Amino acid sequence: MNRRQWLRAAVRYSAATAVLLSPLRVLANIRQAFDATSVDDALKGVIGDKPVQESDLIKFKIPDIAENGAVVPVSVSTQIDGVSAISIVIENNPNPLTTRFEISPAVVADVSTRVKMGQTSVVRVYVETPNTIFTTAKEVKVTIGGCGG
Repeated sequence: MNRRQWLRAAVRYSAATAVLLSPLRVLANIRQAFDATSVDDALKGVIGDKPVQESDLIKFKIPDIAENGAVVPVSVSTQIDGVSAISIVIENNPNPLTTRFEISPAVVADVSTRVKMGQTSVVRVYVETPNTIFTTAKEVKVTIGGCGG
């Protein structure tokens, strides 16, 4: 192997290594976002500095009163074009980022899950597109036995 062949091989392997390791950096940011204890830190890890705007194009279903904070059903759907991810943030939870769905452009953005809520809180949904983050929110009251008190 001459020097040129060696350099060519080194560049190829370096490029391949960089491509293979870049998803690990993204996963590290997501992991930090899930471990964050403040809403700002969680959002910084997930959406960065993209502009956020309120939207009524997001259909967000969650009960007004959660009878059991351990299992609160949530569903989110939207007809916004180019949705790449949907994140659910519960402001008063110890770790506010509870859920993140990566969405393929080939599917309709319609997800359902169950989240855990420790106390009454504002639940916010973030719908991500390549250029903008759309959001909507709702306050959910957590009660024992669902009596509303």
